Amino acid sequence: MLASLPRLLPVCIVFGTSLFAAEPAPSSLRLAVAPVVAAETPVLTAVNGTVRPARRALLAPKVMGTVADLSVTLGQTVRAGDVLVRISAAEIDARVAQARTQLGAARRDLARERTLLPQGASTADLVRNLEDRTALAEAGLREAETMLGYTELRAPFAGTVARKFAETGDLAAPGHPLLELEGGDGFQIEAGIPDSLVARLAPGQTVAAESTAAFTVTVAEISSAADPSARTVTVKFAAPAGAPVRSGQFVRLLLPAGSAPTLHIPASAVSAVGQLERVFVVVQGRTVLRLVKTGARTGDRIEILAGLDAGESVVVAPPAGLREGQSVAAQS
Repeated sequence: MLASLPRLLPVCIVFGTSLFAAEPAPSSLRLAVAPVVAAETPVLTAVNGTVRPARRALLAPKVMGTVADLSVTLGQTVRAGDVLVRISAAEIDARVAQARTQLGAARRDLARERTLLPQGASTADLVRNLEDRTALAEAGLREAETMLGYTELRAPFAGTVARKFAETGDLAAPGHPLLELEGGDGFQIEAGIPDSLVARLAPGQTVAAESTAAFTVTVAEISSAADPSARTVTVKFAAPAGAPVRSGQFVRLLLPAGSAPTLHIPASAVSAVGQLERVFVVVQGRTVLRLVKTGARTGDRIEILAGLDAGESVVVAPPAGLREGQSVAAQS
């Protein structure tokens, strides 16, 4: 019976090599990753200020007259005590001459009576009256000479002529400026600061400023009164020597206004494609492409405004061929 049965031969049907050999797993890329860090970042508010010289003087006459000499030019450097303006006032010259004449007459009369007094030809009362008249004449001469001194306007300190408000031949009137002089020993930045920001400032505190370049200034003075119309307080900031500013220039002051929670990642983790900014996030060992919105950059860190959450990991300096879904072996 068994011999009559046909001999069974083993049959092997091959459907494909995939049934017998597994597809090799792709190798994982070893890439540097960094966490998305949450931090409290200071919030800065920009306020415009105006550059003023630390010392400034408006030179105005005390007497009426004609400008006889105003030969200084704009930008000219002057020394303390230099005569900048001369005013012609003939009536003051006449007062000086009159006072000198009166003083001379009073002194001669006093000398004569003092000589006659020991001889009995004069009286002590007359000598005393002449002494008083002489003292009065001396005071009148000093007054006239003082008025004559007002016809010369001198530099109160060393500096530079910033503005001219008159020329030779113009009428000079008391209280009306003829020149503006600026000192050469530094600048200040004057700004009206909102009430909400003044409380965060103190004398000696440094804040950031920007003009043609960035620099720092120091709080020098804080007014105790507020402007009721603008709701601001005047604050003066001292600019350092060599700061890139000039008188009358506008400067942006970056003042502290509290803090806000922000997210930061290494700036090298962000790559741009056209107008889009993107990063690669590592999720369960694989790369996930995310579009992000960035903010301010500080050193090698950049602020993330949208697109990431704190604690996630991003690929630092992703290679050009990196694609979404690739397996990643993170390295610090």
